[in-house]
Amino acid sequence: MISFEEARAKVIEILGARASAPESEPIEIGKDPASALGRVLAENISADRNYPPFNRSIRDGFAVRCADTVQPGARLRLIGESRAGVAFNGVVGEGQCVRILTGAPVPKGANAVVMQEHTKEEGETIILEQPTRAGQHYVLAGAEARVGEVVIPRGSRLGYAELAVAAEVGRATVDVGKRPRVAILSTGDELVPLDQEPTPFQIRNTNNISLAAQVALAGGGPVMAGNARDEIGELRKRIERGLESDMLVISGGVSVGKYDLVEQVLRDLGAEFFFNEVAIRPGKPAVFGWCKGKPVFGLPGNPVSAMVTFGLFAVPAIEILSGYRPQPVPFFKAKLGHPVDEKARLAHFLPARMSWPGPVVEVVLWEGSGDIGAVVHGNCFLVVPASQLHIDAGEWVDVLPRHELF
Repeated sequence: MISFEEARAKVIEILGARASAPESEPIEIGKDPASALGRVLAENISADRNYPPFNRSIRDGFAVRCADTVQPGARLRLIGESRAGVAFNGVVGEGQCVRILTGAPVPKGANAVVMQEHTKEEGETIILEQPTRAGQHYVLAGAEARVGEVVIPRGSRLGYAELAVAAEVGRATVDVGKRPRVAILSTGDELVPLDQEPTPFQIRNTNNISLAAQVALAGGGPVMAGNARDEIGELRKRIERGLESDMLVISGGVSVGKYDLVEQVLRDLGAEFFFNEVAIRPGKPAVFGWCKGKPVFGLPGNPVSAMVTFGLFAVPAIEILSGYRPQPVPFFKAKLGHPVDEKARLAHFLPARMSWPGPVVEVVLWEGSGDIGAVVHGNCFLVVPASQLHIDAGEWVDVLPRHELF
């Protein structure tokens, strides 16, 4: 049994060595920017000109020559105006100034901008309350980016800021990596589809829904592979079909019970396993292997276990298959609101809720790894390390946020 850190590192190592770069496809961000959101760039995006293309004012006020403002109370003659999109065409000479608005070009001859709040107006005369310094309150042409400079490197994930920069440099179309197709297969005789009424001893199949959502959040394209009964023949057929995708995620059937058949079927198909047990709770019987050239994850069938193990181990695999560099686990610190005691020498991921100010984190009441509602009542997971199973209130602890809520 290995730690979750070792298991995650093994996933990154294997995918890094065996996965090939994804094919690319063009996305027209001018027509449908939402379709590019979260995608990974397959090319560098470069500046088509200097940004800003002119010396740009960052305040409303007056463009002046510093030499005219050495003494407080300097009086300057107003000779024009510069506003965004309409520049002042003349030159600011000795004893002169130009009214300037935020985003406007600084006129020739001026080398500072005085904020309007620090001036008084008497007709066409502007009185300055304080001296200025060269470069005050404007951005030099090319300070943000020079023509030809890479402004978004290949391999970046496109968020709203990245899309805005791509638009700024005139890229109506960008090349992105194709989303990896991730097949999602559940197992278990007790599971029924959402449109079927369960008997008293059956449950609706929630794992396929939650895992499909997690695949999409990670940048993959979910492929719904259905549910396999606890029977080797059907399970094998569905696994073989799932291996037609770029990656296969199976929930259930990976423990040590009589009807836990996933590893047996994968082994018969020639799978190579890298781990099949991780020192965490929930999620101890997590499996990672390679079968017919594809990464395969076997996750526990209990819903919370599947959610946690997918986030820890399957997400970095999807990132690599998308052309993105795998990210560290996004832990951050919060103060524990009450003492925590765990017994098993495992790393525990407990449904919890973080609140502010603080931040302060508290475990929510939950009934084990089948209790999906506890995850809904929380917004994160409190991490209790195997090396410190008792933690006092007020101590700083690691918190794993729910990806879609932060």
